Amino acid sequence: MNPKYEAVIGLEVHAQLLTDTKIFCGCSTKFGSLPNSNVCPVCLGHPGVLPVLNKKVVEYTVLMGLATDCRINEKSVFARKNYFYPDLPKGYQISQYEEPICEFGKVTIEFKDGSKKDIGVTRIHMEEDAGKSIHDLGDDTMIDLNRTGTPLMEIVSEPDMRSAEEAVLYLNKLKQVLLYLGICDGNMEEGSLRCDANISIRLKGETKLGTKAEVKNMNSFRNVEKAIEYEIERQIDIIEDGGKIIQQTLLWNAELNQIFPMRTKEEAHDYRYFPDPDLMPVIVDEKWRNEILSSLPELPDARRERFVSQYKLPVYDAQILTSSRELADYYEQVLTETDDYKTASNWVMTDVLKTVNEQKISVKDFSVTPQNLGKLVSLISKNTISGKIAKEVFPEMILSEKDPEVIVKEKNLVQISDTSELESAITKILDANPKDVQDYLGGKEKAIGFFVGQIMRETKGKANPQIVNELLKKKLEERR
Repeated sequence: MNPKYEAVIGLEVHAQLLTDTKIFCGCSTKFGSLPNSNVCPVCLGHPGVLPVLNKKVVEYTVLMGLATDCRINEKSVFARKNYFYPDLPKGYQISQYEEPICEFGKVTIEFKDGSKKDIGVTRIHMEEDAGKSIHDLGDDTMIDLNRTGTPLMEIVSEPDMRSAEEAVLYLNKLKQVLLYLGICDGNMEEGSLRCDANISIRLKGETKLGTKAEVKNMNSFRNVEKAIEYEIERQIDIIEDGGKIIQQTLLWNAELNQIFPMRTKEEAHDYRYFPDPDLMPVIVDEKWRNEILSSLPELPDARRERFVSQYKLPVYDAQILTSSRELADYYEQVLTETDDYKTASNWVMTDVLKTVNEQKISVKDFSVTPQNLGKLVSLISKNTISGKIAKEVFPEMILSEKDPEVIVKEKNLVQISDTSELESAITKILDANPKDVQDYLGGKEKAIGFFVGQIMRETKGKANPQIVNELLKKKLEERR
């Protein structure tokens, strides 16, 4: 990017809410149903029908507002956004305009170096989704209205981002919060999390905003990053060549890694917004607001800080463990069986996450319960088994779903800590390797690793490593 310029980026994020039914009717929101099977006269916009607001939609939107430090407006109003498109059966979309439900919040993003930045949230409001036009089933465009009326929450940021990196960090943080709240599944590929970027450039030091272009059709975090970077460079090239930026809507083509014009960008007055006469204002009084607030879970930033302070974990560990609510819950349930916080963290971050990723499942569907993993960690901490034996027990736990204590007993894997038994094994190994003994006594201290390996093989991995090291050094010194 040309250092003379800076980018000014704002994101409009649409999150599909995890309600069972649509925003203004009782039709199912289930993804993947037969085309036009989840529809009724209300979402099809038949004459004479009246919409009825889904209470859950209000509660979920307020929950997100609270999680992003927004002001929750006691009164908000639905408006009709008028435009014609084949997959919009009513000829208008019910949304919110001048009086949204949430305003003036912020989301804090954190960079790799630990520095932070607040991104302002202009507003969060409720609206209904449109249908879907399908263009790849022949010469005709097909219309599927199953999605019509699906509840959306639109989160509009301030133009506070200055790079594609910041935009992706912000979008990631929004997704993390949505998943923690359990109100959106965050699946960009299925369209349940969608992002449009408003991008402009200006000379560094300038305060006036440049002409913006809106980029759509970005269905992954990687595509968001690539599309924003492409559009920034496109605008800089136009300005450097003496041209002017046109306010327009653009589509990102992920296959070609290019942006193409879609239409000239509309202004708000083009949509002829006016209050919806069929819907009463939404009133969120203090009592209802407090009820919703009481259901707000511990959010990722607060949970990460608590993991560092309460469990004395490194920041890196805490970041990974709190990356999702399910993983953080799993870790804390492991701790019901052990107080070895760091060892538990290591097992969750490596062995558990590796297996979960390989099996392409959620941690909540993992066959090893957190309680059983906690018992395994406890067996290591109490020196009942060695870490090496634990690595052999863990795969058996995955396959059989058995308690680790049962597996250890069945396979006779209890760690040998009996000094007399270990002394006998050590003496046998030292007698069998006189040259290595002399090497060690002659100053080659690395030879001790050879002896430890031989002793572990002799005891089939069951020897207590700490006791082995102590006894081994003692026995070697006795041979000087």
